[in-house]
Amino acid sequence: IEGGYTCHYPSKKQMSIFDASIKYRKSNKSLVIFSGKDYGMGSSIDWAAQGTNLLGVKAVISESYERIHSSNLVGMGVLPLQFTKGQERKSLKLTGAEIISSSGLEGDITPNMQLPMRNKYESGKTLEIKVNCLIKTVNEVEYLQTGGIRQYVLKNLAETA
Repeated sequence: IEGGYTCHYPSKKQMSIFDASIKYRKSNKSLVIFSGKDYGMGSSIDWAAQGTNLLGVKAVISESYERIHSSNLVGMGVLPLQFTKGQERKSLKLTGAEIISSSGLEGDITPNMQLPMRNKYESGKTLEIKVNCLIKTVNEVEYLQTGGIRQYVLKNLAETA
């Protein structure tokens, strides 16, 4: 159905996005959003990024982004990723039930890097792909690593006090 609803896994119950995010948070699960084209377009962009963060989303993997939205996500501590050319959520048969993992975030994050991503489907099948990291600058790396611009500023204020 349209609107603010999703399917919670593993229960497979339909519920509001907010209620599902609370359940995932209580079970200590990080969330990833898969998106089609122009993610973030037409919204109040900074609020859209903040809402994404407040729901517990750690990364957005999209076919493309509205011009500035990927930077707004970084500012809120959410990792913007983009499918590589020729890949999209439909061609990868992503339903939302997959378990996503990525190596490469434990070490040094660098602007414009590619990350390996593993999709484990409900059937047990796994597929490894690469996604493009849309962090553009060293400052954005620092914002992401501290959880967003607010936490970055607070950390710097605490260090100088």
